[in-house]
Amino acid sequence: MAAKQSYQLFDITLARRTQVSASLVKFTFSGPNVSHMATYAPDQRIKLFFPEGDGTLDPLFEIAKREENDWYDAYRALPDAQRPAARTYTIRALRSEQAEVDVEFVLHGDNGPASRWAMRARTGDRLVMAAPVANAEGPKQGYEWKPPKDVRRILIIADETALPAAAGILEALDDLPLIANVEALFEVPRSDDVQPLPQVAKLRWLARDGEPHSKHGELLLRALRDIDLQKEIAALGGSPATHGSKDKNSEDELDHDELGQDENAPLWEPATQDNSAPFYAWIAAETKVAMTLRRYLINECGLPKQYVTSMGYWRLGKANG
Repeated sequence: MAAKQSYQLFDITLARRTQVSASLVKFTFSGPNVSHMATYAPDQRIKLFFPEGDGTLDPLFEIAKREENDWYDAYRALPDAQRPAARTYTIRALRSEQAEVDVEFVLHGDNGPASRWAMRARTGDRLVMAAPVANAEGPKQGYEWKPPKDVRRILIIADETALPAAAGILEALDDLPLIANVEALFEVPRSDDVQPLPQVAKLRWLARDGEPHSKHGELLLRALRDIDLQKEIAALGGSPATHGSKDKNSEDELDHDELGQDENAPLWEPATQDNSAPFYAWIAAETKVAMTLRRYLINECGLPKQYVTSMGYWRLGKANG
């Protein structure tokens, strides 16, 4: 018998819509098999599938009915005209006993299949979700929030697309003993996107409507530069770089990083799992913004790159929604 797949397709129905802030809406989905869904971390990734034009989700609903659905191969095998658009999101909350799962969307206009769906969604609408399934064999997958057990300083940086994951991280920290100095920087479109979140971190909200000429991510970099990290990073084992020089931890500041990726490639650089690491940075934002923040921490502040998780959740100029 084949091993149980770590992710499966779930037939889900929109049960409730809740406005979280001016730019963020929470969709609560239910379904007969949601009770078999699993989530392993606050930034647990899932995929949602959306019909485009006259397309339908019926082929995926059929795959979801199978007891063991090897969904990816079946999805890729669909003809191009029948293959629904897929977008990656985060599980904001899972209530298995109630067979409910929450996913938060950023509202940013009619410029993609996901954002179009979000603008028009009504209770009772059906979607398909690829999500972890409980009791699957093999390693748990689909998340990057893995702070070291002995960490003494945590830095969390997110734009609005990563805010659901970052908010979940703060809630998870609130359930644990205070083991680290935690600082968080959140950039959002509007000042009324500020949310009440657990006070486990020194948290700065950065709203772009307060500085209308700022580019996406500019407020994050400015706020990060306001934090004096060099001496602390040196005490924790880093080697602060001097202008015009590089140390062994530095990354190339040109158009390629240590893996040879250019700035048009997706950024997905997890930290090395090391429970003795004293510092941990989790960055999720627009790809070039996340890359710039990562390079600042490593090249200018001297933070060892194995302490940094950096993720490009989307790319400016592409239809990401």
